[in-house]
Amino acid sequence: MSNVSEEHTAPSGSMLESIRKHHNVEEYRELHWEGTFEEYLEIVKKNPSVTRNAFQRVYDMIMEVGTEEYIDNKKKIIRYNFFKAEQFGGADAIFGLDIPLMKLVNFFKSAALGYGTEKRVLLLHGPVGSAKSSIARSLKRGIEAYSKTPQGALYTYYWTIPHDEDELKELFPNGVEIMPCPMNDEPLNLIPMDIRKQFLLDVGIDLDAHRINLPNDLNPACRHVFNSLMNKYDGDLVKVLSHVTVKRLILSEQDRVGIGTFQPKDEKNQDSTELTGDINYRKIAIYGSDSDPRAFNFDGEFNVANRGIIEFIEVLKLDVAFLYDLLGASQEHKIKPKKFAQTDIDEVIIGHTNEAEYKKLLNNEFMEALRDRTVKIDIPYITRLREEVRIYERDFGQNKIRGKHVAPHTLEMAAMWAILTRLEEPKKANLTLLQKLKLYNGKSLPGYTEDNIKELRKEAPREGMQGISPRYIQDKISNALVSEKSTTSINPFIVLSELGSGLRHHSLVTNDEERKRYIEMLDVVKQEYEDIVKNEVQRAISADEEMIAKMCANYIDNVKAYTQREKVKNPFTGQYEEPDERLMRSIEEKIDIASSRKDDFRREIMNYIGALAVEGKTFDYRTNERLHKALELKLFEDQKDSIRLTSLVSNVIDKDTQGKIDVVKERLIRDYGYNDESATDVLNFVASIFARGDAKE
Repeated sequence: MSNVSEEHTAPSGSMLESIRKHHNVEEYRELHWEGTFEEYLEIVKKNPSVTRNAFQRVYDMIMEVGTEEYIDNKKKIIRYNFFKAEQFGGADAIFGLDIPLMKLVNFFKSAALGYGTEKRVLLLHGPVGSAKSSIARSLKRGIEAYSKTPQGALYTYYWTIPHDEDELKELFPNGVEIMPCPMNDEPLNLIPMDIRKQFLLDVGIDLDAHRINLPNDLNPACRHVFNSLMNKYDGDLVKVLSHVTVKRLILSEQDRVGIGTFQPKDEKNQDSTELTGDINYRKIAIYGSDSDPRAFNFDGEFNVANRGIIEFIEVLKLDVAFLYDLLGASQEHKIKPKKFAQTDIDEVIIGHTNEAEYKKLLNNEFMEALRDRTVKIDIPYITRLREEVRIYERDFGQNKIRGKHVAPHTLEMAAMWAILTRLEEPKKANLTLLQKLKLYNGKSLPGYTEDNIKELRKEAPREGMQGISPRYIQDKISNALVSEKSTTSINPFIVLSELGSGLRHHSLVTNDEERKRYIEMLDVVKQEYEDIVKNEVQRAISADEEMIAKMCANYIDNVKAYTQREKVKNPFTGQYEEPDERLMRSIEEKIDIASSRKDDFRREIMNYIGALAVEGKTFDYRTNERLHKALELKLFEDQKDSIRLTSLVSNVIDKDTQGKIDVVKERLIRDYGYNDESATDVLNFVASIFARGDAKE
């Protein structure tokens, strides 16, 4: 019979052997390093940052990933890469909340420097679905990953306790008990407070120079062991520390190490021991007393989260008994386990809540102490269209959906409606809500400067704190994807229909007037979509570059002759004729060049061509956006009758027309992202508009 090691060794070339390629043994050993207390002192001497507190660690974690700066409405905005899509595969990427995130990081910076916010509860406040949980989750996942890096390394310890007593000797192998530090304390806490600073200076460790302070004492269980060993060795601290083994600490929410999460249950079942631990009745039989800290489970969420982060979900639903624990934990950094003295903790306390619960807090005079110890950061809904679209692209982008094609503008129109519900009506009479949305999205409108946009935002301080949440939009897009309304694709009309029909059953839309307003906004979005697709089909029809180039050359020849008071040679008759005023005006009118301004526009074009010639460059109509648009619209007007797009509505199409329509459809698929079904749908839709005579000139 083969021995055990042979039985458990994977044969060479086996499938299991390939695990070695993916599993880094060296990294595993590094993350599970163990050593003596003296070896740890050497580590601290080389890298004092391993002793940072939780706030310093979180701040450094965020800053280490880097930042970007940009100017928005004359204000410098910092975007933190930590919250971008690249982190953790983009699962918790935060979009469009750069200003709230700046306030969040400033909170951590102040706390890291010891300016006072480390004694506060960080409260993320906002409407449902505004990314409060995503921010908390990003921080928890981030600190977990950071603890596995060399820059984020931190350490704790365990005891090797000899037992001479017969009754205990029999319970442990070789009479030795291995007891992990139950709260994963910093190993330097083992050095008594009265000599800690001087001792560290004597061995060459100046934590003050690195703005690191170690004010914490031992937890009750470790304090009990420490005092017992000090008695045994008659105060010889070196011998006591010989029973300590320092080890690398990896934070893990799954393993309940350094990351805690607490969610209130119904009031009758709330028990404060869930936060601070409880007696282990089985161990009372071993240690003989329920006041022996070794017979206590330091496994409450505050204990578990020591050295890291604790998250309170819906924090303001906590029972009053819990709130007292929370107050002490934030202000004094201490908790009170049952039957033991106050115990030091080192952790970031994050809570989040919605508006309804926060209003209760403001109206409750008994909650003044909590309000006083809270730093509130508003996390509103996004009010910038392109950022809202990114949320839905993350879940419903073309590479995310199998079996269904998401037609162009589908996500954009859903996002547009969501943002319209969040905006307040502008006070300026000549500004529509849709125009306000476009201004916020960076589009320029005549008569509106960056200062005007700042004023618009100041006029509506509660914008983003109400309206439709991204979750509702995501749910309705999901419904549209599994509906039978289309076989291979979904389009904006299918999604907008889902959004409208769902309002009747939306649990957060209880006001009929509000529901009516939201439905009216759907009509605004549908009209905007009509304008977009009409323009898109127009461009697809007039996308014949050769024809546009010929038309442009003809236009330029006529403009040149007109500005220089010359005649133009007719390519067919060979005769010199007056410039074709009708041709020039038919193009210029497409971009609203009034007759009184035609001379200025034509001179502007010729000056532009002349300036290019001086630089040795050739004029290309594509470099002049206004002229390019005018030429496209003119070509569309000339070609739409020959294509007879309206014949699609009648279902009577001759072979020649079908061929031209197929060319347009191919352009929509190739250049604009449609598939065959969605391209056909959009052509039918635009054809129906032309059939009823709504086409814009």
